[in-house]
Amino acid sequence: MTKTINLTLKIWRQKGPEAKGKLETYKANDIPTDMSFLEMIDVVNEKLTLEGKEPVAFDHDCREGICGMCGTVVNGRPHGSEKGTTLCQLHMRHFSDNDTIVIEPWRSRAFPIIKDLVVDRSALDKIIQAGGFISVNTGNAQDANAIPIPQETAELAMDAAACIGCGACVAACPNASAMLFLSAKVSQLALLPQGKPEAARRAVSMVREMDRLGFGNCSNETECEAECPKEISITNIARLNREFYKAGFFSSEK
Repeated sequence: MTKTINLTLKIWRQKGPEAKGKLETYKANDIPTDMSFLEMIDVVNEKLTLEGKEPVAFDHDCREGICGMCGTVVNGRPHGSEKGTTLCQLHMRHFSDNDTIVIEPWRSRAFPIIKDLVVDRSALDKIIQAGGFISVNTGNAQDANAIPIPQETAELAMDAAACIGCGACVAACPNASAMLFLSAKVSQLALLPQGKPEAARRAVSMVREMDRLGFGNCSNETECEAECPKEISITNIARLNREFYKAGFFSSEK
């Protein structure tokens, strides 16, 4: 028989970007512990709908920990307390009967609230548009061994490419910095031969765009690494800094 728990939820409700928000309290009773966190919110929303009340708006898509769409601050921690886990992968078995759970949106000037738990994370897309790409005509797919790459380098690039752009690093940082996200996107290209020709322009343009969008500065607090659902390492931030300084000293990019 599936175990169930009763919960008290304090959920941030905000009708729109200019509206004043507040935490509202809801009861979630007889929640099966094998449910995911998002499924639990689905149950709450179904109850609200049946009562003629407006359901809670929240972001979600694949529900497989891949897309980066989901994300709220659960009891003060982005995606909840489980390490290396997105919100859709967080299950209710990690909570206890009669727990109180506080659910809030990402908090960052660069992520304005749209409604309830939904924030506008398009700022991350704008950072990618500023330089997170390679400008070459690829033609047909090359043979996998056409450009020899050391195994260690390939693994580091793949580790950086694991970033799903959910924004948890921004929500976790006391300065609301996007440095972990940005450094992962720069690292995955800077480590590989294909990314070398545009390395200087990429580092400068993406950092400039991050600053323009209102993200804070990195002060090496490391909360971003601790809360990242894909466990992206802050060594990528060190690599980004090196790429940025090289671009300033040894190229025409200013």
